[in-house]
Amino acid sequence: MRSVFPCLFLLLLTACGSAWNDPYPAADRGRNILYSAFTERPKHLDPVQSYSEDEITFTGQIYEPPLQYHYLKRPYTLIAATAEAVPQPLYIDIRGRPLPNSADPASIAFTDYVITLKHGIRYQPHPAFARTAAGDYSYHALSAQQLAGINALSDFTQRDTRELTADDYVYGLKRLAHPRLHSPIFGLMDDYVVGLGDFAARLKAEKDTPWIDLRQHRLEGAEVIDRYRYRIRVKGKYPQFLYWLAMPFFAPMPWEADKFHSQPGMAGKNLTLDWYPVGTGPYMLSENNPNARMVLERNPNFRQESYPCEGEPEDAAAGLIKDCGQPLPFIDKVVFTREKEQIPYWNKFLQGYYDASGISSDAFDQAVQVNAGEITLSDDMRAQGIVLSTSVATSSMYMGFNWLDPLVGGTDPGTAENARKLRQAISIAIDQEEFISIFQNGRGIAAQDPIPPGIFGHREGEAGINRDMYDRVDGHPRRKSIAEARRLLAEAGWPNGRDARTGEALVINLDTTATGVGAKARIDWLNKQFAKIDVQLVVRSTDYNRFQEKVRKGAVQLFYFGWNADYPDPENFLFLLYGKQGKLKYQGENAANYENPEYDRLFERMKAMESGAERQQLIDAMTAILRHDAPWIWGFHPKDYSLRHAWLTNAKPSKVGHNTLKYQRVDAALRAQRRIEWNRPVVWPLLLLVLFVAAAIWPAWRGYRRRETATAR
Repeated sequence: MRSVFPCLFLLLLTACGSAWNDPYPAADRGRNILYSAFTERPKHLDPVQSYSEDEITFTGQIYEPPLQYHYLKRPYTLIAATAEAVPQPLYIDIRGRPLPNSADPASIAFTDYVITLKHGIRYQPHPAFARTAAGDYSYHALSAQQLAGINALSDFTQRDTRELTADDYVYGLKRLAHPRLHSPIFGLMDDYVVGLGDFAARLKAEKDTPWIDLRQHRLEGAEVIDRYRYRIRVKGKYPQFLYWLAMPFFAPMPWEADKFHSQPGMAGKNLTLDWYPVGTGPYMLSENNPNARMVLERNPNFRQESYPCEGEPEDAAAGLIKDCGQPLPFIDKVVFTREKEQIPYWNKFLQGYYDASGISSDAFDQAVQVNAGEITLSDDMRAQGIVLSTSVATSSMYMGFNWLDPLVGGTDPGTAENARKLRQAISIAIDQEEFISIFQNGRGIAAQDPIPPGIFGHREGEAGINRDMYDRVDGHPRRKSIAEARRLLAEAGWPNGRDARTGEALVINLDTTATGVGAKARIDWLNKQFAKIDVQLVVRSTDYNRFQEKVRKGAVQLFYFGWNADYPDPENFLFLLYGKQGKLKYQGENAANYENPEYDRLFERMKAMESGAERQQLIDAMTAILRHDAPWIWGFHPKDYSLRHAWLTNAKPSKVGHNTLKYQRVDAALRAQRRIEWNRPVVWPLLLLVLFVAAAIWPAWRGYRRRETATAR
C-alpha cells in the first residue's frame, strides 16, 4: 500500500512528455505521414464513374491519365504525365485527308490525337497480376470455396505488377460505354469520340455476362497503334478534349484488374474497382473504411518524376521552388479521417493533429482579421506559425429554375415571358452580396453569369455587369431595387405575390439536401428574401440520393447546385446550359433543362474555337442571352481560404489539378515537437485529486494498521 502513491506520482510525471489526446498510434509518431480529413464518404472510386470532389481527392493520387496540370504555373498549363508529350491535334476532312492547323473548323470532320507513352511505367502491386509458376493467373478463376475466406484485398497473399501499355488506355476508354457502369460523361463523350454510341449499343447484348472482355470489341475512335502509342479520334474540332486527357475518366485500366474484380461473388464482398482502385500513380489505397478512415501509401513502383523548377514570379519567394528537381513523392503515407462536424475538425487542426484545414464560418473570426478590406491572419494563428493561402475558386454556386416546370419554366410560348419576369424578380430579390457577407464571411464574388474569374470569357468592370440584375453606380454594380423586383412580379401576373386573376398566393418550392443548424439559418434567411416580394417559399429537404433522383427526373422547381471547373475553359461552364446537355432528355449536366436555340447555335460555334477576340464576342452574346432568360439565380464564385501548419510545405491551392499530394512535403520532426508543446497534459488537477483522496483515506488506513498491529501482538 505504501508504494501506490509514489508510483502514481511517478506515472504522472513521466506522462508530461507526451500528449494523452493523440488520436494516432504511438508507432506513427515522427513518421513521414500527412494527416488530413474528409467530411463526405466517397461513393465511387472507379475512374469512369467517379465525378465528385470528395472522390477525386483519392482517385487523383492513384490513377494517371496521360496528361496533368503544371503544379505551379498559372494560368493552368497542361503538361505530360505518363505521355511523352502533350499530343498535337491532327485535322482530317471527310475524305480522310489531312488539313492544316489553320483550316476552317467547318471543314474539319475529325481530329486525331496520337498519345505516345513513356516506357517502363508499372502498376502498383495487385493480386490481379499474380501468376503461378506455370504462368497462369493465380486469381482469375476463383471458385466459391476459394472466395469464402476472402473478405478484403489484403487477404490475397500473392501480388505482382506489369508495365503500363497503350492497350490499357484504350481499354479504360471503352469502359465509358460499359452497359453495367453509368459514366456521368458518357453522353458528352458520345458527342465527340467517334463510334462510342454504336459501341455502347453493341455491348448491351452482353450486359448479363459476368465479365465483358473489351479487348474483343473494336471502338473506331480509340485504337492501339503499338505497345506505347494509341490514337483517339474525335468528331470535328474540339480543342478542349486535351483537358479531358488530364482527368481520371481517361486513366488506364488493365484488363487483368477488370476481369479479377468481375468474378462472381466479388461484388457481394465489395471487392470491386469501385472499392479497390488500381493505378500507376504515386499512391495506392491501402485502407478503405469510408465511414471512418482512408489511407494512401506510397506506390513502390511509381515512375521517376521530379518536382517542377519554374512557376509564377512569386513562387520562389514563397519557397515553392526550393525542391526543384527532387524526386516525387515526398510523403510516404496519407491518413484521412472522417470528420462529420466542423468543430472537432478545427480543434484537431489547432492541436496539430491535422496538417491543413479550411476555415468554417464559425472559426472565421478566430482565424483571420479584416483591416480596411485586407485579410490577414489573427495574432493567435501567427503565434502558432500557421500559414494562410487565398485564391478565387474556378467555381460557380447557383440556384437553378427547372425550365420544364409550368410556373417558372420557359417551354410554353404563351407563358414564357411571364415566367421570365418571375425568374428575374426572384433573382433580384435574393441579395447575394448579403448572403456572401453573412454566410461566407465575405469569401465570395457575386456572380454576373456562369463564368468565374480566371477563366477566359469572364468580364471585369462595366462590361461584366449583368444589367438585368444590377445598375451601374459610381462604376460599380448595385443590385436593382426591391421595387423593380415587385414591378417585374406584377407584370408577370403576380402583383404583391398573388395571382392577378384568382388571388391565389404564389408558392415556390425549393429542393435541397441542406440539414443541420447552419442550414436552418440559411433557409430562414432565404425565406426573408422571398418575403420581400410577398412570395411564399416551401423548402423540401431530402437526402442526397433522393435529391439527385428528383433532379434527374425533372421533378424539381428550384434547386441549389454548384459546379467546379473540370478544366480551365469557358466551355466547361457554358455547356451547363446547353440544350443537348439537358438532364431529363439527355442525362447530361444541364440540371435546369434550359433550352434556347440561339444560345445553342452560338455554343456550337464557340466550343470549337481557340480563345481570342472572336470567341470572346460569341461568349458575350451568349451571356447576354443567359442574363435575359435567367435560368439560374446567379449566385457567387467562392474565395478559398486555406490554412496549413509551418511543417507542411510546397502547398499551392489548385481547383483544377487534383494529383497534388505528391508535391507536398512534411517536416515530421517539427510537427512532433509542436504537438508536444501544444498538448502538454495538465496534470495538477489530477495530482490534487490524488492528494485529496489520499488525505481522505489516510486516517482510515492508519486505524486499520493499528488494529492489525494490536491483533498481531
